[in-house]
Amino acid sequence: MVRVALCNELLAAEGKSLAMQSRIAAELGYMGLELAPGTLGEIPHSLSDAAVFEIRETVEEHGLCVTGLHWLLAPYPHLSITDPSVAAETREVLCGLIDLCARLGGAVLVHGSPAQRRPLPGDSAAETRNRVAEFFRPVAATAESAGVVYCLEPLSPAETSFLNRVAEAAEIVEAIGSPNFRTMIDTSAAGQAEDAAVADLIRTWVPTGLIGHIQVNDTNRGAPGMGHDPFNDILRALRDTGWNRPVAVEPFVIEGDATRTFAIGIETVKTAWEAAS
Repeated sequence: MVRVALCNELLAAEGKSLAMQSRIAAELGYMGLELAPGTLGEIPHSLSDAAVFEIRETVEEHGLCVTGLHWLLAPYPHLSITDPSVAAETREVLCGLIDLCARLGGAVLVHGSPAQRRPLPGDSAAETRNRVAEFFRPVAATAESAGVVYCLEPLSPAETSFLNRVAEAAEIVEAIGSPNFRTMIDTSAAGQAEDAAVADLIRTWVPTGLIGHIQVNDTNRGAPGMGHDPFNDILRALRDTGWNRPVAVEPFVIEGDATRTFAIGIETVKTAWEAAS
């Protein structure tokens, strides 16, 4: 059976504690939480060992695990992976988040953060790409030392003009050449940015080994099952390509409330996975 993680920021935004988030996720059938660092504290990359222990214990008491982190730079609006003037501070924060992920028992970090990847005025696409590749080399080395996978996420053109397609992110991944630095597929972003169907994209890229993570949501930004995206085809492609890691449900639009939204999401994903058998 497919393992499904819940991205926690919608539940946190409703004022639910981490314990309540964990209870809801467990009751719905999720196996873990993919945490947004901003829900853990104001300076999440510097959390104490005691705070990290408490977070991990809270999640694991409900039979779940922390699968990883996403929304990495949302708590740090002044940082940027493209601006050399804040590169050192940005890298320090990201390496701190890598350490946080490892201490929480997570396996993957998802780097989306569209506001912190804007190209500098006057820079060409090639200049931005080369600068970002150099920026991430030490980050990749830190991920390798920590034993986690750091994923550069392609985002939709509605969110950013930089790195919209898997092939664009893969170019940077291949330039860095670390097994712990990969790209990923977000089905909503891919459905908006790519020419190929998402299922075909999965069949093309998962076998390359460059895909480190999958997030599932509809192109309407809701959970799987809240729109018309072909999740039977998407989950069949994941199953056929031997995907054996968690997939994370990451909606931005709710139906009713966050709990109902996540119920729709996991039911859609599990039903589609079983239909592919």
